[in-house]
Parts: sequence; structure tokens; C-alpha cells
Amino acid sequence: SLILMFFFKYFVIFLLPVKTGGVAPYRSYGRAATDANTKLETNKCPPLGLESLKVKDYQLRASSYKRRGLGPHRGRLNIQSGVEDGDIYDGAWCALHRDKKQWLEVDAQRLTRFTGVILQGRSSIWSWNVVHTFKVQFSNDTLLWKSSMNGSEEAIFEGNQDTETPVLALFHTPTVARYIRINPQSWYQNGTQGDICLRAEVLGCVLPDPSNVHEWQAEPSESKDKLDFRHHNYKEMRKLMKVVHEECPNITRIYSIGKSYKDLKLYVMEISDNPGKHKLGEPEFRYVAGMHGNEVLGRELLLNLMQYICQEYKRGNQRILRLVRDTRIHLLPSMNPDGYEMAFKKGSELAGWALGRYSYEGIDMNSNFADLNSGMWTAIELETDRSKLINHYFPIPEQYTSEDAFVASETRAVISWMQSIPFVLGANLHGGELVVTYPYDMTRDWAPREHTPTPDESFFRWLATAYASTNQVMSNPDRRPCHNKNFLRYNNIINGADWHNVPGSMNDFSYLHTNCFEVTVELSCDKFPHVSELPIEWENNRESLLVYMEQVHRGIKGVIRDKDTGAGIANAIIKVEDIDHHIRSVADGDYWRLLNPGEYRVTVTAEGYLPNSRSCHVMYDFYPTICDFYLTMMPKEKLKDILRKRGKLPEDVQLRLRQRRLRKLRVTTKAINQRRAAAAKRAKRV
Repeated sequence: SLILMFFFKYFVIFLLPVKTGGVAPYRSYGRAATDANTKLETNKCPPLGLESLKVKDYQLRASSYKRRGLGPHRGRLNIQSGVEDGDIYDGAWCALHRDKKQWLEVDAQRLTRFTGVILQGRSSIWSWNVVHTFKVQFSNDTLLWKSSMNGSEEAIFEGNQDTETPVLALFHTPTVARYIRINPQSWYQNGTQGDICLRAEVLGCVLPDPSNVHEWQAEPSESKDKLDFRHHNYKEMRKLMKVVHEECPNITRIYSIGKSYKDLKLYVMEISDNPGKHKLGEPEFRYVAGMHGNEVLGRELLLNLMQYICQEYKRGNQRILRLVRDTRIHLLPSMNPDGYEMAFKKGSELAGWALGRYSYEGIDMNSNFADLNSGMWTAIELETDRSKLINHYFPIPEQYTSEDAFVASETRAVISWMQSIPFVLGANLHGGELVVTYPYDMTRDWAPREHTPTPDESFFRWLATAYASTNQVMSNPDRRPCHNKNFLRYNNIINGADWHNVPGSMNDFSYLHTNCFEVTVELSCDKFPHVSELPIEWENNRESLLVYMEQVHRGIKGVIRDKDTGAGIANAIIKVEDIDHHIRSVADGDYWRLLNPGEYRVTVTAEGYLPNSRSCHVMYDFYPTICDFYLTMMPKEKLKDILRKRGKLPEDVQLRLRQRRLRKLRVTTKAINQRRAAAAKRAKRV
């Protein structure tokens, strides 16, 4: 009988929440962030998907709206406005009339157990609009509406006091219905100019359809891959990486490239058949995620990718075996762990658009790398003889390397990492849009936006297309644009500077200072997807992540050797005719030059050696074309003439300057870290 009483008690409690009525407000504004997040996490029901666009435009209706760019389809949490004067799109639904009869309606299309609403003000650089209080109503047919109740009265929920902070209102008693309406009651009025504007997300669990009418139409919500689909904080991320290493110790290695401002290590997972060592002829690849700490999907995708490669390697997947055998892969899942921890504490729906974006010091690492573009373009304008201009390995400016330079600890660590490993190809993963951008990211004349191509424009377009065309969402011609720009018009790829001007980007720095080509992938409209979205996001991106890595094997590669001794020649310059961007051989003399299929005339030069040229034909195959070069040392008479004129053999001044400034950057970084450690010890003693 005790067992029956226990069962009856909890069975009744389980049934109570699905009854209608008795709705009480949860006023979260002004409470501690952890309180609101705890309420959201224990809510169990996920967002319907206004922010992630899972809810389609036709499912949103409104009592009225001011214009198309402020229609009900714009009433989505975190949607962003246009920034240009006269832009048709703005960041909210705005009612045409200013009275208490206005509403925004969401059609869940199925009976849904509604549990809460998240509200946000209008995103606009021209206007300030927020809803202070609101009511909620439910219906099964849009004819008969029932209000959320607080005892015997209609519940009044607390809305926003600013335009960006999301505010959570959980219903004390969840309600089952198909339709839900948000009905503003008070708003910021600013005299006669105050409009009713809001962005929203609705929380609810869709109930099973007994007739199974919609079963065949349902979007997939699971992945066939058995991976750890959840959001991982710093400790959980470190633990997962350790588990992957223990499962695949022969092909993995975990190492740190430095620390964040808050002393969190920047961990990298290396995957290779010979981890820990560069292998002659094997290209180095990197993925970097979490530069903006609140753009979290990239972090989870890289953790998924580690698990996937390990599992598939053990299963004998030939594609993965080949990738691991022929490529040295480096995965940095969190470049900005400090920012991530801030966003993680708030949670996926309550972090907002900007919380956690910057480093702990408030630095946007997306524009924190040295601006090498300006120096390059100035030199081009001043130099009449183009043959004297360098077009690669631009040195870091002197002022950038000082201790006082406004450079994040994380940026310094990544630059040092770039210098220590001869990366060939990479991508940094962001969120908030669906597009792949390629360099240059900085406009030549500091224009807000202007197409600014590199000499390798055609290959960068190939790289961007390789990812975008295999991404299940980007390649969908019927998808809705995320915010205010329709990248479908550009086939979901765009020159970074043609989108917006970003001086000091990692893409530009990587291209101008190292051998590495790099693009930026904007993975999703939602910067911080709900945990329920992670399996389908992995399905959307799995093939893209693999295909893009495989592009590191496109083009030519080889070894530059001394003809007499056979020894590899480091720092030899590889020039491709008609492409005004050179690369250099690395320590053992090996090199990789990414190129599209075609016939190329390649010339190699090195100090103390005679130049050597040959034609190299790039095919469409997975493997690159092998183009080795053997260089002959200059005749003694010519060497003597050089010694007589210059006093010594010619050296690459730019390379020496580059190495010296890198050493200085490392020294200043070490000094900064030592001061921080000493300060932390003093604080601990106090």
C-alpha cells in the first residue's frame, strides 16, 4: 500500500502541470543570473525555435505591424537590425498601433505544453523600444482565448528595462494549447513616439501526435552518431578531451598553447598517426573555435569532431583512416574560455547577443591581431618598382610586441602557436550568421565595406564554397536569412571586407604573416543553440568539417633540397607565376602551396643558390601534385663578388625582423604572465 501511495502521489504531481489555468508570473528581471538560469534549466521544455528559425515565418502573426521590416517574422529573440541608414529590416516586431490590444502570436502547429516566455527589446541603432509588462493567452483554434491566471486575476508578467537583456517569465502552471499570444500592457513611451516592439522566444514541449499525421513531416532531432551532445563548461571540456585521448592514445595528443587572462589553459587536441611530431610532407591543419566566447556551437562541433574521428578510426572508416594518416590535425575548441564561462552561466537563451563575446579584459579578439594590411598597401603606394616589394611574411609592427600593447593573452598565445607549427590551412568557427567569409577582411581605404581580394581570390572562393555547399543549412535554397542580409544571393560565401571592415583579423594576419590560408565560418543564426539543437547541428556540419579539412591536400607540395648534399633547405621562397603571393619552405625543406586545378609555372629561390623553375600540373585528385626542387649553390666567383660588395652573404631582412619581434612578443607575454601570477599569489595570501 505504501508503494501505491507513493506512485499515486507522484503520478498526480506529474499530471498537474498539463492542466490549463492557474498561471502565475515569474519575475526574473533584477534577480541573480544564476537564479533565472536555474529556473530555465529545470524547466525541461526547450525553446520552440523562434531564434533558431525552427519556427517558420508563416507561424508568426500579429495584430498589426508598422511595416514589412518590422513584421511579426522579426519578433525573434536576438534578431539583429540593419546598420545602414534606411535599411528595410529592423530588430523586432513593432505594432502599428499603441494600445493594449496588440499581440504577437505563435502557432506551434501541434498541441504544446507551454511553460514560459523570454522577452527582449528592439535591436536598433535608431530607436529605443521595450515592453515593460505583458500578458499571455492560449488557444486551440484562435477563436476562444484563455488568459494565464494568477489566482483569480490575469497574470501580468514583467518584461524589459533595456533593449538587450533577455528576461525570463516561467509559468507557475504550464498550459497545453496550440497557439500562444504575447499581449503587451505597458511599454517605454518617450512622449508620443514610443512604439510597442519586442523580440521573443517561447518555451514548450510539443506533445506526441496520436494520429501520427505529422510524423513524416517532422524534422530530424537526433544524430546517428553516438556523441556527447551537450554544452561543456571548461572542466567538462577538459574531461571530454581526456576521455577521447584515453580511447585513442595512438593518434591523439592534448597540449596547451598558453593561458587566458583568468589562467584557463588553451587546450588543443592533436590528431595524427604520429602525434607530437611534424612529419616530412604531411600538411598541418587547424580549426579554432570560441574566439567569441558566446558563439558556442563551434566549440561543441570540435568536441564532437574529436569523438567522431576517434570512433570512426577504431571502426576502420577508410576516409578517416586516410585523413589521420596523411594530415596532422589540430583542434582548439575554446580560444576565449573566460568569455565562454560568463555566457555558460547565463545559459543558451539568457546570455543575450554580446555577453561573453569579448575577453575578460574586454578585448574583441576578432580584430586583435596585428594590422599588416595597412603596411602592405602603404608600401605598394610608395614603391615604384614592384619587384622590390615583399608579398608574404610581413613582420609584426614593433609597437605591437610591447608589454603595453592592447593585445589579449589569448591572441599572443595563438600568434606564438602559428609560429611554432607550419600550418597550411585553417578555419575559425563563429556564430550568429550562416555564411563563410574569406580574406581580406580589411578594406584598403577603411571603407565600411568594399570587395578587397587577395592574390589567391579564386582559391579562397573554392575553400569557402567547399564548406558552404556541403553544409545542409547553407545549401538549402529555401532557408530564411538570419537577420538583415541575405547571403543566399552570394551562394553563402563572401569576401570578408565586402561584408564589413575588420582590421587586424586572424584571417588576414595568417595569410600575410605565415603560409596558412584561413577562412571564417559563421555556423548558425543562433549564437548559443539550445542543447536540444546540438545533434541536428552536428548533422548539418559533419560533412562540411571533413570536406574542408580534405582541401589541405589540394595543390602542390614537395621538398626543396641542396642538389649536392640532398639536405632540405629551409626558408626557400616558392613563387607561382601570375599569383603575387609567395610562401616559404619549413625547417626540413618541405612546402605546400594550395592551388586550384591547372598548369602553373613555379620558381624556387634561396639565399646562396641559383633559382630553379618548373611546370607543375594540379589535378582534381585528393592527393596533391608532387613538385620537388633541387637547387645548385652559386658559383664561388659570384659568392666572392657578393662578399666583396656587401661584406657578407645576403640575408632576408624581413625574416630576421619577423623572428626578432616574435621573440620580443614571447618575452613580453612571459613578463605579463609572471606579474599576473605574482599578483594572484599576493591576493591569495591576503
